[in-house]
Amino acid sequence: MTAAPPLSLVEHEAPGRRGRHDRDRTTKIRGYRAGFWVYAGLGVVIVSAIFPYYWSFLIGSGDSTTINDPNMSWIPGGNFIANALEVVNDPAVGFWKALWNSLYSSTLIAAAVVLTSTLAGWAFAKLRFAGSKGLLVFVVATMAIPTQLGVVPLYILFADLGWTGQIGAIIIPAITSAFGVFWMTQYLQQTVPDELIEAARVDGATMMRTFWTIGVPAARPAASMLFLFTFVGAWNNFFWPFIVLDRRDPTLTVALSMLQSNYFVDYSIVLSGVLLATVPLLILFAVAGKQLVSGIMAGAVKG
Repeated sequence: MTAAPPLSLVEHEAPGRRGRHDRDRTTKIRGYRAGFWVYAGLGVVIVSAIFPYYWSFLIGSGDSTTINDPNMSWIPGGNFIANALEVVNDPAVGFWKALWNSLYSSTLIAAAVVLTSTLAGWAFAKLRFAGSKGLLVFVVATMAIPTQLGVVPLYILFADLGWTGQIGAIIIPAITSAFGVFWMTQYLQQTVPDELIEAARVDGATMMRTFWTIGVPAARPAASMLFLFTFVGAWNNFFWPFIVLDRRDPTLTVALSMLQSNYFVDYSIVLSGVLLATVPLLILFAVAGKQLVSGIMAGAVKG
């Protein structure tokens, strides 16, 4: 007769004792309190993140001499609303039209990147086809190519198509992202088990139905983060819109650059416009921040 293997220490313990140990360990984890250096480090990070906005508001609430004043007060002045109204009402800027162009283009670009990246990520992560690994390596390798190398041929292409000066010229080249494909591929590989897909196929679900019923809900946290990152990147993009768009129909970043096109630059006006341009991003983070964090935490919990 084969001897039974020795019992582990956990098996020797009584169930009540084991449960008590688990509760003690959980209590220690939940009762952990951050020390002084943790709060000090977080304080430095918070101050470093907030200071540029405060400095911009400080200059934007003054006048044209504030930035060069050696005795500048660190208390904001009372001219911010007047400076902001000057930015909004400046006909050379066309603030409201530029704001709509930025909202419109950034939303479409972010939505298109999320859709194409999720589809491609699902294919790379869960479908088997010849050359998938090599193709994924090629897609990732394109991130090493500087954007500036493709500007001239891209502009010639859009000029031949007659699309220069139109918002579509900044949307079409950005509807997919190599980073987004890599991001979604890695996330779906770790999140969706192959057994779940096989079970859906046994039940008669097509691959597209499996994607919409299993892949899309599982990818929602990563897709939300990708949407946010892509929206912010498209909103702040200046280089390509400055080249391809007409000055009469610009995005907000291009429009604000017209504030410093004169011989004399009033930085109180310029920084007021910069702060106005950040307001939609702050609203987006305030509205979507909680949902994004809860989605990430939900996707990280297993069992």
